[in-house]
Amino acid sequence: MLQIGIISDTHGYIDERILHHFETCNEIWHAGDIGTMEVALALEKHKPLRAVYGNIDNHIIQQAYPENNVFMCEGVKVLITHIAGLPPKYNKRVLSLIAIHQPDLLICGHSHILKVLREPTLHLLHLNPGAAGKSGFHKVRTLMRLRIEDKRIFDVAVIELGKK
Repeated sequence: MLQIGIISDTHGYIDERILHHFETCNEIWHAGDIGTMEVALALEKHKPLRAVYGNIDNHIIQQAYPENNVFMCEGVKVLITHIAGLPPKYNKRVLSLIAIHQPDLLICGHSHILKVLREPTLHLLHLNPGAAGKSGFHKVRTLMRLRIEDKRIFDVAVIELGKK
């Protein structure tokens, strides 16, 4: 069993409480708009990091992390990308990725809108952890934690970090 911390849209800001909330996690997954390599390095120093770059990330972050990250975790196929569109109206790029990879779990960021949604027609769970940074229109900074074991995703928890 793995416990995963999920975060997005830090925009160069790292709150120490993030590291506290991810203390029991085995890995951290960042869905883009990291903002600075300092944020990525702080997360990597704390736990193994899987990340993608977002639309505000510079060439250094784009060289360090892919646009899309597809991998297996405890029998669950995961697709992480920054911009996916709002379900069920995903953008063409993401619909193509879903058709090719058939993920069980789609994690994205960009919208700053916290979302946990089962997509029955696409047979996947859609997660957007909202935004953990201080930039953007969101009012409350959020992140997520979940557990994955033997092809099951469970104990999905939303964590509020407070107002930005």
